[in-house]
This record gives sequence, C-alpha cells and structure tokens, in this order.
Amino acid sequence: MNQRREFLKSLAAASVCAVTRAPELLAQGVQYKPISKGGYIDVHHHHQPPGFGLGGGGRGAFAAGGGARGGGRGAWTPQQSIEQMDKFGIGVAILSLTQMGDVIYDNTEKGRAAVRKVNDFGAKCMHDYPKRFGLFASIPFPDIDGSLKEIEYAYDTLKCDGISIYTNDNQGHWPGDPKLEPIWKELGRRKTILYMHPWVPACCNNLNYGASSFMNEIDFETTRAVTSFITSGVLFRYPDLKLITAHSGGTLPVLAGRMKDRYPADKTQYIPNGLWAELRKLYYDCAHATYKMPWAALTALVPPTQCLFGTDYSPEPIESTVNEIPNLGISRDVLEMLERKNAERLFPRFKV
Repeated sequence: MNQRREFLKSLAAASVCAVTRAPELLAQGVQYKPISKGGYIDVHHHHQPPGFGLGGGGRGAFAAGGGARGGGRGAWTPQQSIEQMDKFGIGVAILSLTQMGDVIYDNTEKGRAAVRKVNDFGAKCMHDYPKRFGLFASIPFPDIDGSLKEIEYAYDTLKCDGISIYTNDNQGHWPGDPKLEPIWKELGRRKTILYMHPWVPACCNNLNYGASSFMNEIDFETTRAVTSFITSGVLFRYPDLKLITAHSGGTLPVLAGRMKDRYPADKTQYIPNGLWAELRKLYYDCAHATYKMPWAALTALVPPTQCLFGTDYSPEPIESTVNEIPNLGISRDVLEMLERKNAERLFPRFKV
C-alpha cells in the first residue's frame, strides 16, 4: 500500500513538473524551444534588400528602425535571420517584405522596379538557403498590369511559395475593389497562398489620440481588409485562394460577433454558410499575438487547423511571440499544429 502511495505521489509530482516546465525555463532565462521535429515554420518573417527604402522617409521608416521595441539592428541580412532562427528553434522562415507600401505601391514604373528588386533579392535568399527560407513575392498592387506580370515572374521564374500583399493599395482601395479583379482571377487560377500584412491607410495613419498607428490601427486594418474580401465576393468567386492574416487576426476575432450581426443584407450570397464559416476558412499567424487575450479570442472563433506560427521578425523581436506560448496551456497536438504541421500542409516542400 505504501509503495502504491509513493508511486502516485511521484506520478503527480512528475505531472506538475511537466506542466510547469516551460514557464520555469523562462524564469531561469533558458530559451523556450519548440517540441516539433524540424522546429517552427515562421510564416511572418520580413526581409529587406540592402539600402532599400532607407533614407526615403515615409511610413517605411518603421521597418527600417525596427519598431518601438525592435530597433538598433541595422540592415537586414539572411545571416542575421538564420542566427535568430537557430537561437529560437525556427527551422524555416517564409520571407515577405517589411512595411514598404509607400515605395512599392506608388503605381508607377518606379514601383514596378522596386518590386522586382525586392523579389529578386528574396529569391536569392531562398536559393542560397533553400532549406531555411521560402518566399512570399510582392506585387505592385494598384498597378494591375504590373501585378499580373510580376505574378507570372514570381511563380514561373523565381518559384515563389506564394504572394504577399498589404491590406490596402496605398491609394485608398481595399482588396474588394472591382478594379483589382484581374489580380484575384489570376491568383485564384494559381491556387495562391496569399499572405496579407496590415498597412495603415492614409485615412488612419496620423490620428491624434496619443499613440502611433502601430499601436492600434494596424490591427483594425486587418479587419477592414478581410471584410472587403468577403463582402465583395472575392473569396466566394475564388475559393482556391488561401488567405493568411497576421497577428492572430488583429481585432477580427473580437469583432466577429458584431460583424455577423451587421453584415450587409444585400451581400449574403457571398456567405452561404454564414460569416463565421468564411472567417474559419482563413489562416491566422500568431506573430506578436500569443498573449492569452488575443489567443483566447482567436481560438474561440477558428479551429486549431487554421493557426500558424509567425514572429514579425526583424521589426519585432522573436521573444515577443515565443516567450508567451508556454502561458497558453496548449495541448501537445495543438502545439505541434501551430508550430509546424499546419504550415506543412500549405508548404509541403518543407515537411520533415
């Protein structure tokens, strides 16, 4: 009987140790690492060609400076990212351009040339480190002809993994604008994985309420863009598009109930199974949004199959994301899905 009692005590102690291991490691300053073979797949990882956008002012300066907490890193290099990836157990990063909408979305030949430079640089990083980097190629969004040509080049020549856009075209239009239809038709034909990063529009960039747009507006912008995609019928007409949003969906999970109740009555043909069903088809990276509050809202809305790992590096330090994961109480199977398995379904070439 005593032996049985001691066994149960040791089993209980082991269980407590297993549950508390990750927070204790963080408290001791030991870096938290993923449990998945092959490490994380980071779908929200920014690159920037040497000298690109620097010194030109505009909102792209945020990316150059690294944000409020991530500054002082200097020019981005692939070696810099790989060093950080190794430190935190990131096996693969899918590269996308940092905040440069004012440079690549100017609707001119200059914008086309800038996008080509960006994509050639990203492709070189992918070529030089094929097992570490993938690529979401950029397009000169408001420039329809330029975008179609760049899509062809990015897929057929550079062999990109998907396409990256910002949430608006820097010209006062959101994804559902009818003029953008040729882009969605082509991306739908290619069954594109579409990575969408928030870009604060001019209307909301300098609101005078005591904080920069990167504190609040950037996450409202994700909700605006997803609303535009759905209410315009883009995702209805092109169901093979796979849309990834950033930062655990920004404000979208919190607002989903009110969005459902206020959805335009004349556009219900685009949501045959209701709004929430459409939101649950999207993918959501967790970059800088693994705090308990956004994670609770996101996982109340979408199944774990739709959650992807992301960091927002280098503008945001990787610690902002990974150091919060142990506090979420995620089961092992869901954690493996978040870290890698869901991304492997989208990017099977990185499957281990």
